[in-house]
Amino acid sequence: MASTVITALRAEKKDQLTLDFTPGLTDRHLSLRDCIAAGVYQRGLGRVAIDLNQAPGNLSVQLSEDPSRNFSVDSLERYIEKTGDTTPVMYLVEKFLAPDARPKNAKQVQVIKDQMIEMMRQLESLGAA
Repeated sequence: MASTVITALRAEKKDQLTLDFTPGLTDRHLSLRDCIAAGVYQRGLGRVAIDLNQAPGNLSVQLSEDPSRNFSVDSLERYIEKTGDTTPVMYLVEKFLAPDARPKNAKQVQVIKDQMIEMMRQLESLGAA
């Protein structure tokens, strides 16, 4: 998800305000498996299955909640190597190494962010931005 970028043009100069409202990886994904599955389906199950030397059906089952089939650590390593998608690594870092990096008042911060988005929309509709 790309950051929201709002550009205001004025008569003599250009001002740019960049707002990032992307939720953290641990907020977007329920588990590491879910994070990997999102990346796989975004890139195309068939294409990634070929990169991992697996049948698309087998890969799909490994990424599902089926407890009898698991997506191995070797497959994860190969997935990152072949696709260049480091999102699963960043998910693990956010979950285990930086749990205190998120503000303790995250819900309040989200409410304020939502209010800011609405205010920017109102400003744009008035022609002020």
